Amino acid sequence: MLCYREMNMSEAERILEIDAAYYIKNAWRLNRETGEYALTEINWTDESLPNGFEWHLDHFKKTIQGGGKAFGCFEDDTLVGYATIDSRVFGQEERYVLLDQLFVSNHYRNNGIGRKMVTLCAEQAGLFGADKIYLCAGSSEDTIAFYKKLGCRTAAEIDMTLFEEDPNDIQLELDIGDFILRNK
Repeated sequence: MLCYREMNMSEAERILEIDAAYYIKNAWRLNRETGEYALTEINWTDESLPNGFEWHLDHFKKTIQGGGKAFGCFEDDTLVGYATIDSRVFGQEERYVLLDQLFVSNHYRNNGIGRKMVTLCAEQAGLFGADKIYLCAGSSEDTIAFYKKLGCRTAAEIDMTLFEEDPNDIQLELDIGDFILRNK
């Protein structure tokens, strides 16, 4: 049986329990000349967390140290999914908080865990005073399809610092109120 709960700093290294292996057939890539995104075949298998374990561990810790939250999904005390949501509200016109990480172990995907993790983060984001979640989504076709199915759309405001960290990421937003209403 799956158990969802908040994670604390002492559990940060448990993200190593995630089997992040992921085959990417197609990814969305920005054509800088036209400003349009197009699917590009890349046939790539990412065997571990993108950017490496240390990057994700550092971000996990910084999120909690900054007042954000981490949520985990466990089966028999094994972490099979996790998400982190920052507490800092940002944006000129929009009131965003960053969904910094969302991962579900390979053999647990497509079972509603990701949606539940986003729901927990959306509820928390509202408590932080945000209206929307901001996402720097991995550009794989499947990842973007998942976020679109949740109701994400292209971010109205692009945070250039986040964009420049990985220009291949797709900058998305999710309206918290609409999402929570649809997922009650």
